[in-house]
Order: sequence, then C-alpha cells, then structure tokens
Amino acid sequence: MADTVLYEVSDGLATITLNRPEAMNALNVATKVALREAAEEASRDTAVRAILLTAAGGRAFCVGQDLKEHIGLLAQDRETGSGQTMSTVGEHYNPIVRALTGAAKPVVAAVNGVAAGAGFGFALAADYRIVADTASFNSSFVGVALTGDSGISWTLPRVVGPSRAQDLLLFPRSIGAQDALELGIANRVVPADELRAEAEKVARKLASGPTVAYAAIKEAVAFGLTHSLEETLQKEDELQTRAGQSEDHLIAVQAFVNKEKPKYLGR
Repeated sequence: MADTVLYEVSDGLATITLNRPEAMNALNVATKVALREAAEEASRDTAVRAILLTAAGGRAFCVGQDLKEHIGLLAQDRETGSGQTMSTVGEHYNPIVRALTGAAKPVVAAVNGVAAGAGFGFALAADYRIVADTASFNSSFVGVALTGDSGISWTLPRVVGPSRAQDLLLFPRSIGAQDALELGIANRVVPADELRAEAEKVARKLASGPTVAYAAIKEAVAFGLTHSLEETLQKEDELQTRAGQSEDHLIAVQAFVNKEKPKYLGR
C-alpha cells in the first residue's frame, strides 16, 4: 500500500488516513489504488468492527481528482486513442464507495477541511460525518465539465433531497460546516482542534458496540429507501431475526437484567 494512504487497526477500529497534505489529499492513481485496497481490507476483515476515514493536514479532507496528473493522462489518451483515463471511475472510485457503503460495520468520516468532488462523495459514503468547523463541501464536477461520480448521484439526493442535490451539482459552491449541518451533510460539527479526538471517540464507541445490529441498521435503511413498506417490513423481520440470534443480543439482555454495562463481542 502506498504511503499516500495510511492504514492502522487498533482495538477493532480501522483508521484510513489520506496522506497527501501537500496536495490537499488530491487523488492521484497511487492514492486511489491504496485507498481502494485499504477500504476493501477494512470492509472484509471481521476483526474490524468500525472504520474511521480521515485525512492528514488541516486544509483539506480531499479535493478529488489530482488534476495535474489527470491532464497529463488525458494528453496520453489523445496520443494513443486509448481512453483509459476515465476508467478510473470503474477501477477506483466505484470499488471504494462499494467497500464503504457495503461494509457490515459503521463507517465514520472525520472531515478536517475541504471535501470536493470525489472527496465529497467519499465523505457521503460514510454512515456518520463529523466535520471541523473550518471544513467545507463542494461538488465541483461541473467546474471541470464532468458529471458526478464516487456515488454522489446516489448519496447526495438521499441526504439533502433530489431537488437540492440537483442545485448543488448544477451550481457548485462552497458549503460551510454550519450549512452542511443544517442540510444533513454533517452529522456533527466540532472545533477543528477537537476533530480527531472527537471522531476517534465516536468511532471507538461504535467499534465496541453490537456490530451485527449496526450492520443490520445500514442494510435496512438502504433497503427501505428503494422498496415498498411491505418489502421493508419483511426485510426488518429478516434482519431482526439475524440480530436476535447474535451473541451480542444475549449479552445485552443479560446486562440489562443485571443492571450492568454490556461488553459486546461484535458477533
């Protein structure tokens, strides 16, 4: 894994850190490959019970595609006629978003600065977003004559509604932390110097919680957005049965009866 993405697992929490602060954590090919590998590893590792996605530096979470590298790759495409540059969506962005949204465990994004383009999309792919009061969001795609990717066409309308999503995609602009909170893009806004500590606190709490139940909640909410009430009721029945058969459910019930704090195993 390239050093442009750092990966660490501790006490059930996988921390993925974008590590190109000098480039505002822009996504060159090496970074996209490393981020894909880290997200997929965290998603499939059963010892990982929560994922924290964050970034180095104070200026940016991720400003999306590294346009300096991108323009060179476009020039090569024109010379060779290969058209390979835009395959990055299928090769990199889509697998990253699938890994984060499909992980059977909660994903927290700690947004420390500008989240633009794919950076915005990756933040939206998380289940919970803690945002520094100095951070901002920008769809930015139209500014380089592109449509949305990194799942933003799916996630953004579900967060802010389809009409507002169209507005933010058609007319990109900087959305400050407080506006993001009001729109539902941010779940929590904290002072910038407290972001990392607060995000780790939240992520570690989730990592020590009932993982099977968390996974079921993710699956149920995603399912309910695209299915009828009757289908969703059936899905809830299926998922509740699964959660009810987990060791953590028994632990929780016993702890409740004994007036103790449950110590979950994540299974």
